Amino acid sequence: MTPVSAVIITFNEAANIARCLESLMNLTDEIVVVDSFSTDDTPNICRSYGVQFLQREWAGYAATKNWANGQTQHQYILSVDADEVVDEELARDIQHRRSTGLEGVYSVNRRTNYCGHWVRYCGWYPDRKIRLFPKDKCHWEGDFVHETLVHDNDLNERSLHGHLLHYSYHSLDDHRSRAEKYAGLHAQKMAAQNRSSSSLKAYFSAGWKFIQVYLLKLGLLDGKAGWNIARFSAWAVFLKHRKLIETQAQKRA
Repeated sequence: MTPVSAVIITFNEAANIARCLESLMNLTDEIVVVDSFSTDDTPNICRSYGVQFLQREWAGYAATKNWANGQTQHQYILSVDADEVVDEELARDIQHRRSTGLEGVYSVNRRTNYCGHWVRYCGWYPDRKIRLFPKDKCHWEGDFVHETLVHDNDLNERSLHGHLLHYSYHSLDDHRSRAEKYAGLHAQKMAAQNRSSSSLKAYFSAGWKFIQVYLLKLGLLDGKAGWNIARFSAWAVFLKHRKLIETQAQKRA
């Protein structure tokens, strides 16, 4: 049986973390939670489950996850976000693979719950991501947002059955506030890459994003959820470009 350490990073995840931990308690040999000094009940909830709970100043997604991986006892890591849950089929498959010996890296299919609706289209599903991997041959990269796991070329990727259930957006206000946050991070990334934008590009990119999500990726088949995902995705793209334009103006001033 290959031992596995689960790794989670948190900040104010009291609404989600218990559900996440419940799905991991009988699945992994160790759970490491690295918290960026939450101000809600996240620390108390985590400690009540007896996990290894560590606190550290926020250093960005990739850097924080890499540091967290280094705090584990075991070679194989199952990386899970605080708003994700391992479903029963995925848990069974992980246990089966562990019993025969883990090799290489393993991808999981993530299914997102948007305001109570399980998204089937919009480009959000299927959504395969590598989440089970050996820590000495993998690391996270990404300075601003959307960290990516990079692994050695000699590691084969295998697909796990089941789903990682992603309880992403609880309300439209939640989607709006997070769209604003990530638009700012994307704008910072684009500015660091010396990219530029314009009002025309902002409007065109937003319109194209809506067409992609709602029509080309069949978001209309997700009903009201698909409509909201498409329009907020478009708005986030517009906002990203507007923030980049503001940054450009500040540099010229």
